[in-house]
Amino acid sequence: MDHSTVVRARFSDLDPYNHVNHARYLSYFEMARVDLLDELGFSMARLAEMGLQIVLVEANIRYYAPARLGDEVRITTRVREVRRASTRWSQRAEVGSEPVATLEIKAAFTDPDGKPQRTPRGFDEATLPYRVAGS
Repeated sequence: MDHSTVVRARFSDLDPYNHVNHARYLSYFEMARVDLLDELGFSMARLAEMGLQIVLVEANIRYYAPARLGDEVRITTRVREVRRASTRWSQRAEVGSEPVATLEIKAAFTDPDGKPQRTPRGFDEATLPYRVAGS
C-alpha cells in the first residue's frame, strides 16, 4: 500500500520559470515522510522521547515534468527496506497521473549527537503495510 500526501504548489515554491523549484521537492517529500512516520506512531516527537532522530544520509532525485502554481502535487511514499539502523524509502510526486519527480532515500536512526542507533522496536512491523513488494 502507498501512503499519500497532497501538497498544493504555492507562489513561494516557484522558480523564475513559474515551475516549482527543484529544491522544493525535497521539502514536499520530507513532509510526506513525516506524515507517514506520524501515521506509523513514530512521530518526530515520539522519536525524540526515545532519544532518537531519523536523518537523511543519501538521496537520489529524478525530475520528469514541472509542477506549476496551484497544482496539487500528490506524494506517494513506500518503505523499501528496514535494516538494523537505517531505512530506505521510495517516493513519487505526481500532478494528476503525470509523474513530476521521484526520490529514493536512505535514512539512519541516530542519537542527538549523530551516533547510529538501532531501528526502534516495532518500527519494522509498523512499516509492513507500506513496503515495496518483494522487500
